[in-house]
Amino acid sequence: MDIRKLQRVVVDALEDVKAQNIKVFNTIGLSDMFDRVVLASGTSNRQTRALAYRVAQQVKEAGGHVVSVEGADAGEWVLVDLGDLVVHVMQPAIRDYYGLEEIWGGKPVKLKLGDSGAKRIVAHASDDLPQPVKTPRATTTKVARKTPATRKRAAAPAKESRPRKATQSSRPRKAAAKKTAARKRARSA
Repeated sequence: MDIRKLQRVVVDALEDVKAQNIKVFNTIGLSDMFDRVVLASGTSNRQTRALAYRVAQQVKEAGGHVVSVEGADAGEWVLVDLGDLVVHVMQPAIRDYYGLEEIWGGKPVKLKLGDSGAKRIVAHASDDLPQPVKTPRATTTKVARKTPATRKRAAAPAKESRPRKATQSSRPRKAAAKKTAARKRARSA
């Protein structure tokens, strides 16, 4: 199958399942193993698996050959190897962490969208991409109800906490001790 037809089938399959941030890179000068890399994001494990399954299904229907599908069990990063083209379907956090756009992003490929006919020009990795807003978790704390006991604890200096020993709870022992004491009293009475 021609590489352009293959990449068109792949992009259409990804758009069918609502993939986000689809990018196609020409890797002819960078790798001898494949000619194109397609990167796409899915919002959940289920969607990344569905995207990869849809790509494999559409390529088979178009007469192409699927060499391998890796990572479908976890679903965070699924790789579909189509021989001359490799598809990486990832969740956005995984995609940001590994930064494959920086590795393969030298030669973006221009694409036409399937439905609207508008051109999509794949951005270089150096272009400004919207970054997710990160909120520090330390600022979000629960507010405790003010009771006399909590006021006393708040007024007392903080103690250095020691890790608990890896022993069983003392509650079963206390319950067992009470039972044996009750049995002894019953026998003696």
